Amino acid sequence: MSTLNPAHPLGHAHSGDDAHTHHELSFVRKYVFSTDHKIIGIQFLCTTLLMLMVGGSLALGVRWQLAFPWKTMPIIGPLLFSSQGGVVPPEFYTMLFTMHATVMIFLVIIPILAGAFGNFVIPLQIGADDMAFPTLNMLSYWFMWPAIGFFMSSFFVEGGGAAAGWTSYPSLSAQAAAAPGSGAGQTLWLMGVTFVGVSSMMGSVNYMTTIINMRAPGMTLFRMPTTIWAMFITAILQAFALPVLTAAGFMLLMDRLVGTCFFTPGGLIINNAEPTVGSGQILLWQHLFWFYSHPAVYIMILPAMGMVSDMISTFSRKPLFGYKPMVYSLSAIAGLGFIVWGHHMFMSGMNPYLGMTFMLSTMMIALPSAVKTFNWLGTLWGGNIQFTVPMLNSLGFVSMFIVGGLSGIFMAAVPVDIYIHDTYFIVAHFHYVLFGATMFGVFGGIHYWFPKMFGRMMNESVGKVHFVLSFIGFNCTFFPMHLLGVAGMPRRLADPYNYPYLAHLLPMNQFMTYSAILMGFAQFLLLGNFFYSMFKGKKVGRNPWNANSLEWTAPSPPGHGNFDILPVVYRGPYEYASPLVEEDFLPQTRRLTPEQMAAVKPPATAH
Repeated sequence: MSTLNPAHPLGHAHSGDDAHTHHELSFVRKYVFSTDHKIIGIQFLCTTLLMLMVGGSLALGVRWQLAFPWKTMPIIGPLLFSSQGGVVPPEFYTMLFTMHATVMIFLVIIPILAGAFGNFVIPLQIGADDMAFPTLNMLSYWFMWPAIGFFMSSFFVEGGGAAAGWTSYPSLSAQAAAAPGSGAGQTLWLMGVTFVGVSSMMGSVNYMTTIINMRAPGMTLFRMPTTIWAMFITAILQAFALPVLTAAGFMLLMDRLVGTCFFTPGGLIINNAEPTVGSGQILLWQHLFWFYSHPAVYIMILPAMGMVSDMISTFSRKPLFGYKPMVYSLSAIAGLGFIVWGHHMFMSGMNPYLGMTFMLSTMMIALPSAVKTFNWLGTLWGGNIQFTVPMLNSLGFVSMFIVGGLSGIFMAAVPVDIYIHDTYFIVAHFHYVLFGATMFGVFGGIHYWFPKMFGRMMNESVGKVHFVLSFIGFNCTFFPMHLLGVAGMPRRLADPYNYPYLAHLLPMNQFMTYSAILMGFAQFLLLGNFFYSMFKGKKVGRNPWNANSLEWTAPSPPGHGNFDILPVVYRGPYEYASPLVEEDFLPQTRRLTPEQMAAVKPPATAH
């Protein structure tokens, strides 16, 4: 039961005493097996930052081989291949790029957005005291650790880690120990993907239920910040797309372990044995995989779009330009994302009419994406811009998203895709979208919500240096890949310079590798700043950014139940530079008097 407290400066309502009374928990129950959404969000964040360094190390291994083929690879080479002088064998190179993509997609980008920021921000921004299902929320984090164990242990089993690419196409992935990298490591890979999928499903059910049922009084759907809209739409994507991948994974596991023929065609010879008997369809895996994995592309960027919208509005000191079109464009991108999976399969021999359908539907995604881009630019236009670290990273997100989106339009055209398919042009495109854009959004979000997580500020100077080095290193690493792709350099080749027409590309690859090393080591600035500021950063109050959304009315860091008083919402989250108040921000919870409301109404016109 709650009672209104008009005397409170924010016009909140007091919450009942029973909402905040709780028994003292042990350290393990409070910080390890926690059911508090804030602790779970921080657990996701710390874990994914650790896996970011693992995935980045694997990427540097790939870049080293392309820059200095068959030279001793630092650390990895001597550690694993001392008998070969530290030179990485060709089979291990395929494991490197397979596991790099696997770690970055399944253990970094998806869980850091949906797991870390979704968990921490959703209840705070809608005025709830926790998630709808706290125990399920805890399990969603701990189900990720078996996946980490399966993925990492695959390097140390007989035959090595998975080496069929992160797409795991049959028939290579369906052959048990028929080729290097397709043995036990591939089985562990499939089990890891299954656990990641279960973890994400738990989170999606929780997010949808929480957002629908637990909003604070006055928090209508169109008073929610775009971060919440993006998380809500992402949860819907996960709920509808993940069962398809999970079912496909089980079928592929049965093909490998039981001898079924879902994806294994008849006549395939495995380990010099008798030809298989069956009528499996190899292309069926591609359809099932991409029916999940193209929506997964938006699972990996929609939350960042919502977060960046919040940050750009906050640091432009302006209302978000076109709030409702922004929400509708998020929904349109998600809807179109379900009907374009076939553009990954233009080379599979599909009917040209079907290919044209996928091509046109893919190009249609450019429209809501353009709406969002102009929304961000319209918010910036004429604003009182504050170049904080979150704002710099948000601007980096927008610029990288534009480059990645424009290159995506090229690939949507079937004739162009036939030429650049499986070249480094494709690698450049998805890194601009899924690493450049998404990770700059993540970097901005870490700095933006860090004061709310820990009650302290991260160092702004170190953050700006990290941004500059990451921005330069990223563009110098991945922009030249467009040129490599147009020159015809294929993906997944350990030594492309054996082909005479590619030999002249070695200096460019070496330049890209040096840039990747710069970008990789810049992330130590982020980690150092993060963990140092956690204990030594400057202490701040509830609202260091003078922002409007509900999380900034809670204590920093929030205690049990999040809010010391139950928030009541009176307006949207982007009332900056409002004529109703003298300040340049107007929190959602601030209740204005009728006199204040009437002061800005235009005078009645005499008739």
